Amino acid sequence: MAAMTTVPSYTPSLWVRLCHALPRLDLTMQMKDNIFVPDSWEYQQTLLVLSSLSAIALVISLLVVLSFLIHYCCCHRGDRSEGSEEEEEDEDASTGHGYSGKKGRGICCVTWVAVASVTLCCVAIGIGFYGNSEANDGMYQLTSSLLTANYTLASIDLLISDTIAGLQLSISGPLASMEELFTGSKPFLVSTRNCRRLSENVVNLLSSISLARASVDAGLGNDSGISGASIIPLTPVPPSVAPTVVPTGGIMPNPFSPGWAANTLMVNEDYRWLSYVLLLLLDLIVCLFILLGLAKQARWLLILMTVLAWLALFLSWGSLGLETATVVALSDFCSDPNTFVLNSTNFNTGTSTDVLDYYLTCSRRMNSPFQQLLTQSQRALSNIHTHLSNLDRNALTQFPKAEKSLREVQQILNSTEGNFHQLVALLNCRGLNKDYIDSLKGLCYDGMEGLLYLSLYSFLSALAFTAILCSLPGAWRSFPSESEEYEDSDSESEDPFTSHQARRQTASGSQRGAMAPFYNYPGAGWTPPFSSAPPLP
Repeated sequence: MAAMTTVPSYTPSLWVRLCHALPRLDLTMQMKDNIFVPDSWEYQQTLLVLSSLSAIALVISLLVVLSFLIHYCCCHRGDRSEGSEEEEEDEDASTGHGYSGKKGRGICCVTWVAVASVTLCCVAIGIGFYGNSEANDGMYQLTSSLLTANYTLASIDLLISDTIAGLQLSISGPLASMEELFTGSKPFLVSTRNCRRLSENVVNLLSSISLARASVDAGLGNDSGISGASIIPLTPVPPSVAPTVVPTGGIMPNPFSPGWAANTLMVNEDYRWLSYVLLLLLDLIVCLFILLGLAKQARWLLILMTVLAWLALFLSWGSLGLETATVVALSDFCSDPNTFVLNSTNFNTGTSTDVLDYYLTCSRRMNSPFQQLLTQSQRALSNIHTHLSNLDRNALTQFPKAEKSLREVQQILNSTEGNFHQLVALLNCRGLNKDYIDSLKGLCYDGMEGLLYLSLYSFLSALAFTAILCSLPGAWRSFPSESEEYEDSDSESEDPFTSHQARRQTASGSQRGAMAPFYNYPGAGWTPPFSSAPPLP
């Protein structure tokens, strides 16, 4: 026995349930329901309150950096008078590397704090790249599923329009000619009129099949005088079939179009992905050049990187607020997406709730809302086939001129039955429900995970840049002043071959007393060996 195919299902992930359970407060600090209603001002207030938490964190980080600036500017101002004595003691206690004194300890402290902050920033950047990739994958799966669903709906439109056009062609052409030929024979004339009546019924039944009422008229039903035969397309046709109708002004079309939504999401996702890549590269460049400025003790480079670090700090906290609001709104939608889709007025305008519920849930206990229409159309096509078979057996012997028209009607009927079988398969809920579930998984699984990683990146990078800005004032105090650099350059210009340690020892020896000469003569009567000169007096 063949295995039964299981219908794919969607269940909210753990992260969706956790984010959905967060308390919601409006601007008046009152608890609100966590129902996804994006058009409601109360729901927008809750998102503003959640995103304002990052603004509070930004104020706290600014106060921390300001406190460190006050500490280094005010508390260390009195140390400058003691700087000369401390520097002399540091020079006496230092070695050739100069890291054992107080000034050297300050440089080491600043260096290690900067290294730890840059390491944290690099970890945050790695998390950000991963989260950006995950969010991009989720949006790609969402747009792919929407385009597939749009192609399915467009195929349904094309099959319906082809079937209606073929039946209308048979009504206005071959069947009308057969009625003129069978005027003298009442049984044949009745069969021909029955075929025409059944064809009109099929046209009316197929014209009533639509998932959304659109205001676009295909114009195929205007050739005949049949009322109600105009085709109502389900959705704009994708570019692979026909040019997609893009609304001007960025206004959502009515009814909702999966193709329009996919194109809009792809454009917005490209801008979002590129913005995060630029932000990540900015953070990476700032971190690396801060380390370079500390290593080279370049003041101009450190000033430039400080300005960029302030910019990165503001961008990190701002992106965290935006990501927090997006995560909360997405968790509310993903916790119960069917309710939002069913209640959305933009989507189900002109579409019954039973049709949407059938395709969203695709339960085995539910019957297709088009089952009755398809059954009646199938019976009408079978009756048309029966009448044409009787005319083929009995009427052609008496009316041989009707053979050409009869063959044309049979050919149109065969193509109509083929299109009808494809239409029945496409109207089944499995195909569209699979696209719907895939789009939810891409948005609520990969998209949610990517947004959470991006939120973690923004938080860690904000902490890292706060620590970097707090440690940079210590680097200014630890850097040598311009006078010290000038004295070092003068001392090095005296004897370029003398080491730094030898110069320090010579300077300390001159302060403590003159050193004994390297050649010490023991007495006045000493004469160099192998010398013929008389002794000195």
